[in-house]
Amino acid sequence: MRLNEFKTGDKVKVVKILGHGAFRKRLIEMGFVRGREVEVLLHAPLRDPIKYSIMGYEVSLRSSEAHLIEVTPIHDNTTYSTKSSESIVASDTDCAEHQHVYDSSRHTINIALIGNPNCGKTSLFNIASGAHEHVGNYSGVTVDAKKGTFKYGGYTFNIVDLPGTYSLDSYSPEELYVRRYLKTETPDVIVNVVVASNLERNLYLTSELIDMDRSMVIALNMYDEMERTGDHLDYNLLGEMIGVPIVPTVSRTGEGVNNLFDTIIDVYEDCHRAVRHVHVNLGRDIESSVTVLKDMLKSDKHIPAHFSPRYIAIKLLEHDSEVEHMIKECPTAADIIGARDAEVKRLENILDEDVTAAIASEKYGFIAGALAETLTKGETDTNSNTRIIDSFVTNKLFGFPIFLLIMFATFWATFEIGSYPMEWIEQLVSWLSDVVQKFMPDGMLKDLIADGIIGGVGGVIVFLPNILILYFCISFMEDSGYMARAAFIMDKLMHRIGLHGKSFIPLIMGFGCNVPAIMACRSIESRSSRIITVLINPFMSCSARLPIYVLLIGTFFPRHSSIAFLTLYIIGIIVAMLTAKLLRKFYFKADETPFVMELPPYRIPTLKASLRHMWSKGAQYLKKMGGVILVASIVVWALNYFPRHDKPSGTTANEVVAGTSDSDINPATDSYLQMIGKAVNPVMEPIGFHWRATVAAVAGIPAKEIVVSTLGVLYTGNEDIDNTSLSGRITALNPATGQPDFTMPSAISFLIFILLYCPCIATIVAIVKETGDWRYGAFSIVYNTLVAWIFAFAAYRLALLF
Repeated sequence: MRLNEFKTGDKVKVVKILGHGAFRKRLIEMGFVRGREVEVLLHAPLRDPIKYSIMGYEVSLRSSEAHLIEVTPIHDNTTYSTKSSESIVASDTDCAEHQHVYDSSRHTINIALIGNPNCGKTSLFNIASGAHEHVGNYSGVTVDAKKGTFKYGGYTFNIVDLPGTYSLDSYSPEELYVRRYLKTETPDVIVNVVVASNLERNLYLTSELIDMDRSMVIALNMYDEMERTGDHLDYNLLGEMIGVPIVPTVSRTGEGVNNLFDTIIDVYEDCHRAVRHVHVNLGRDIESSVTVLKDMLKSDKHIPAHFSPRYIAIKLLEHDSEVEHMIKECPTAADIIGARDAEVKRLENILDEDVTAAIASEKYGFIAGALAETLTKGETDTNSNTRIIDSFVTNKLFGFPIFLLIMFATFWATFEIGSYPMEWIEQLVSWLSDVVQKFMPDGMLKDLIADGIIGGVGGVIVFLPNILILYFCISFMEDSGYMARAAFIMDKLMHRIGLHGKSFIPLIMGFGCNVPAIMACRSIESRSSRIITVLINPFMSCSARLPIYVLLIGTFFPRHSSIAFLTLYIIGIIVAMLTAKLLRKFYFKADETPFVMELPPYRIPTLKASLRHMWSKGAQYLKKMGGVILVASIVVWALNYFPRHDKPSGTTANEVVAGTSDSDINPATDSYLQMIGKAVNPVMEPIGFHWRATVAAVAGIPAKEIVVSTLGVLYTGNEDIDNTSLSGRITALNPATGQPDFTMPSAISFLIFILLYCPCIATIVAIVKETGDWRYGAFSIVYNTLVAWIFAFAAYRLALLF
């Protein structure tokens, strides 16, 4: 609880101060330290400020300031003792006086994971919190803050995994996101995750965090890779030099993680001997300008206390737009900005270069100097394997064929290997349906269970093995580092359609699910490129469409399944590229965004990580089975079952609905679903759709998995068809027309239409959210459906000819 939440007369004890910098130090000097008793004496007439008693004297605090003091009521019987066996044992002897035991519900440490893209933050988050967030060996995997909670050493940790960022500027969305988080939230300890094998670049972000003057611990991640190179880092000495404790970790395996959190506790308890405030020296001239601005900022009480004055001063010299906006809201803004402009002009005359570049140069100089005293380079070249592999996979001659071969192998495994467990599940569903048909009495409940639930959900769940295999392959490519190479080789092609290689990764992610892929577009700096990538992403064939492909390709193209799969995905890519070209030419202005993207070293993914990612997606698929697909199947069954009509002699109700009620039969016998399908079908007949296909496509708008479950309901119940599989039912002769509802041309048309038409509702919501404009969502609905109809029409007519 916070100090400002208590009433007059309440007595509390201080747990921790949530502020930072000068404000936090001032409160500590006034006696607001852990365990100190505070009494609420008086609230001002307008409830602010509030008078408190501490250490025998009275102090007045504003409510906003008191809100930054976390306390616990004394009547909670919180104990403070150094004799309990549960006390935290600190790593340094001079921490003994800080060993306490607290009420665990009040004893909480809030930590934020900050680091460069691809540094292993999410792996550390998973290993610590037990979460199963997706981890990939390329930048941009974490596109939002992920939160977790766990207990360790008597403490409760609230851990937040922030997006990867190279700095704390306002250039890219992820940089702004991280900085705004640090502005609005006050984590007790920042965990700066750095890659041990690439310290010089990773420590640049560390230098900016040091400027912020926040409590921090460095997780020296992927330490095993550094050891394999033969490099030796005196991390204890380096930590003492920069005033931040450094702990080696291997988050992939969990090595060193316990030591990391022991160190976090020490820093939180203010008893780690390496902790001290260090200024990253920027050289005499720049430091002089920083001091001028810093002194002005300190004297202005209207400047928000979110960041240290030194950090704000440096960002002003760098012309940071967001910091300038913050300063311009203060009464002395004109004086501060005027002083800044004068200092920038002075520095540029002295240094003969841009101030931002000069500051970066000084910071890298500071880092190089620190590493020169603490890092001894080994002789082993661990990047040689990466260079050898890249000589093939990024080669102008072999790069594209290798990419196509990898995608072909992925689809082959998805279809061929997945066909065996798929058949087992299909047999189980068929057996279950037979049991219901045999033992349950005739009636609506029997029809609901057999035709609605088992026919609908069972028709989709059989494709679970295919989904799992596809996600395993995608996860393996992401974790290995190949995805970044795919973006690299595609850059020139992407540039020709008005984008660049960085847009390629969200598009590839769309093969799994369009929603997180659209969210991953946040890592694209250019707004126009980001919006175009968002709008073309739904043309990437997501895994929700996979059951439809498996059903129809397995039925009509069993001997060429891999080629058919690959062809569909290529069609989606081609349509996406054409759309991007049109958008760039007619709507968005030219955008020359430089292609800057890290190519991480290749890593062999762990089987555990790939299986965990695969299963997390499989679990989401199963949840859909028991949620939206189950509900949709029941709704479709009910629309197909009602209204009830007097059935002809010698027929069952389901035979009337599923077998013999077509357009040439009296409309009075139609179900509601038939009425809907036949009302819409005139628009779909030119592309070869039967009314059942039309209904399935319409039902798939909320979620594409519903398409197969709808077909499962519509083609269940006709006892004249011997084949119990859905594949056999959709190709059986329709007694009303004498022709199958699905032929090879209509199947091709159906596949292309489902590939390209209106995105699912979740994807539309993601488009609106990420673009900030509902019109882009409406554009996707109308444009994608129109494009789908045109391509399906062309494919159907060509198929009829050949």
